[in-house]
Amino acid sequence: MIRIATIGSNFITEQFLDAIKDITCFEIAGVYSRSINKAEVLATKHNARFVFNNLDELARCSEIDAVYIASPNSLHFEQSLQMLKAGKHVMCEKPLASDFQRAKEMLKVAEENNVVLFEAFLTEFLPNFNVVKNNLDNIGRITQAHFSFCQYSSRYLKYLEGDNPNTFNPNFANGSIMDIGYYCVATAVALFGEPNSIKATANLLDSGVDGNGQVIFVYPSFSVAITHSKVSTSFVNSEIQAENGSLQVKSISLMEKVILCRKGEPERDLSEIQHANPMYYEALEFAKWIHSGEMDSDKTARSLSVSKLLTEIRHQTNVVFPSDSQTTA
Repeated sequence: MIRIATIGSNFITEQFLDAIKDITCFEIAGVYSRSINKAEVLATKHNARFVFNNLDELARCSEIDAVYIASPNSLHFEQSLQMLKAGKHVMCEKPLASDFQRAKEMLKVAEENNVVLFEAFLTEFLPNFNVVKNNLDNIGRITQAHFSFCQYSSRYLKYLEGDNPNTFNPNFANGSIMDIGYYCVATAVALFGEPNSIKATANLLDSGVDGNGQVIFVYPSFSVAITHSKVSTSFVNSEIQAENGSLQVKSISLMEKVILCRKGEPERDLSEIQHANPMYYEALEFAKWIHSGEMDSDKTARSLSVSKLLTEIRHQTNVVFPSDSQTTA
């Protein structure tokens, strides 16, 4: 049995807790929130035995084996390191860290302490991701792809009204590319590997983070165009184009539907039925890592590649976080 605790009290934490109820090897053992009242409400709802509003106490608790971290991006690094050094397995929400150097340090500490560090990039573990990957040969030589995730943020109006929500605050290592744009970047790397070169542009908000942007990944024989936005909404499917047809994907993050289009043939819906809670699959994979005692080298390499690319994209678009000036030593 894996006795797990959560850090964070937002909707994504709730979704994770609901997901692991369908995985018999997990026990929801504890919850942490800076607000003890929020922690108690969450613990009562999910029958957790331990309530924390102090991370030191959570790290010291011998009845917690693993921790799921869903705090703001800027806290991923320090909170993960604390739990990893305490001998706890960590599943950290994407992005793994605010920059490449921190991501490398986190994986190094996990290895040194013989625990696993798992980046919660749910897309790669969905059944329909494998449908896409397994059908690339059916469309022939890839010529280009377009991955799009543009969704008007529910917090953008507050930002326009003069508020300072975490979503658009550089102090929390946030912005469009670090949030929904991440899914496009990570999906490209998971499918095609690290590109040979990249070119990024973005429209920055007055806060200093990107509201939307575009990225071009150049591979030896094709390119991937990425469009991301938290200040507008698009209903266009993502698409992988090739000489004999294309694969269209509805919702690049959730892979809700996969359509195969081949020249001269009717469209085919290749979609598989997926669990109602998309976090089920990544939680199941995390459990496998813990039981094996090893991290999947391909997945950790993908995490590092994505972190490196996100750092370069921010560099090219002049998105700077306060943490960028700090060392990880």
